[in-house]
Amino acid sequence: MPDDPTAARSLRVSDAEREHVIGLLQRATGTGLLDLDEFTRRVDTAIAARTRGELNAVLLDLPGLTHPERPAQVPVHARPATARPVPTSTGTGDEVRSTLGAVTRRGAWDVPAHLVVRTTLGSAELDFTDARIPHEVVEIELEVVAGSVELRLPAGARVDHSALQTTLSSVEHRSRGRTDTPSPLLFRITGSVRAGSVEIRPPRRSRWWRRA
Repeated sequence: MPDDPTAARSLRVSDAEREHVIGLLQRATGTGLLDLDEFTRRVDTAIAARTRGELNAVLLDLPGLTHPERPAQVPVHARPATARPVPTSTGTGDEVRSTLGAVTRRGAWDVPAHLVVRTTLGSAELDFTDARIPHEVVEIELEVVAGSVELRLPAGARVDHSALQTTLSSVEHRSRGRTDTPSPLLFRITGSVRAGSVEIRPPRRSRWWRRA
């Protein structure tokens, strides 16, 4: 029967539906309905959901947020108000953290051999082109949930992101091709990205011309 709520809950969901629900969770977190731990748990549940019943379960107690074919006759329980997450952006030592905000590292900064980047509902932009890198291998461990990371690497640097785990995410590696000065420097990118994006870019082009 087409109107059977049980049948509707059993329908399979697509990646587009999962991404839509994650967008609703982002909105709920931005308005203070969810804290960051709840947001992360519900994102993981949405990513793993196979049916509409499983997917819609993460929205049932969020007022005003719906998804097509929401299960009928399921009680919506009142929940206490949660404090709105405070945006944070830090980058000390071997860890860069961005929560509901943006963090940037560029210029002459010291790069550790192992750098952890944690981004939840935020962005991190790391420019290594003028950084001090005393290692031949730099391991960048990502922990990204609904965030974005941009890595701008020195000319000739090699990249290995084969161990990076991505779910409902994109990894874009932009390269300008061969260089006359190949570098022994290797960036090994590991960790996980859930409902986020990673961009790996070459150095910015030099503006050698001048205005008349």
